[in-house]
Amino acid sequence: MTHDANPLPAPAAGAPSPARFVLLFDADDTLWENNILFERVIDDYLDWLVHPVLGRDEVRSVLDDIERANAVTHGYGSKVFLDSLAECLAKLRERPATGAELERIAELAAPLIEREHIELIPGVAETLAVLGTRHELRLVTKGDDSEQREKVAASGLAHHFRSVHVVAEKNTAVYTSLVAELGLDPAVSWMIGNSPKSDILPARAAGLRAVFIPHEHTWVLEHEEVDRSDAGVLHVQAFADLLDHF
Repeated sequence: MTHDANPLPAPAAGAPSPARFVLLFDADDTLWENNILFERVIDDYLDWLVHPVLGRDEVRSVLDDIERANAVTHGYGSKVFLDSLAECLAKLRERPATGAELERIAELAAPLIEREHIELIPGVAETLAVLGTRHELRLVTKGDDSEQREKVAASGLAHHFRSVHVVAEKNTAVYTSLVAELGLDPAVSWMIGNSPKSDILPARAAGLRAVFIPHEHTWVLEHEEVDRSDAGVLHVQAFADLLDHF
């Protein structure tokens, strides 16, 4: 991981910096609720898919492994998720899913696929409105391009961002490319998000600074340890706390 030889101290709480930073924001589970919707579908799926030998945790482990593999091959989003549910059923029952079973999976996932509104994280809209008067804001989210852009549009937040970037994956190479594409100065550019794996660690490896906002429902596949000794990572407890630092 790339760390600065002389790291710039994080902005002090209660004293927003007069300097103009570039703030890059994650979307899912940073700006709005997302993974909790998937978790509700998975709970219903596990209730339905009773296995004669394996318990719920063991079935969930099988599903996690399938999702992990499919994310590498097919990316992210609700369509890939549905395919993972069907693949999990086929693996556990040792046969392809029937038409009726596929219909049932689609019914279980309907609240996720056919979501009618975006539930913003508390304080997001108000905080972005203020931050936009102080700094340059951009959005960086991963997943299916059309699906993510639909969520951005439905959120009512698009006007806060100078640009919106939907990427297939968030890794060091992608952040390095964004730095070059946007002409960013990493010393005053911050990636803000809830995922250590996608938002914090690769951004730091690319030389950016980062703000970690934990979310209790962060997807298990996004969990990684964040080095508390890294002076280039600011830890806050809630989105609105950004106003105390920026």
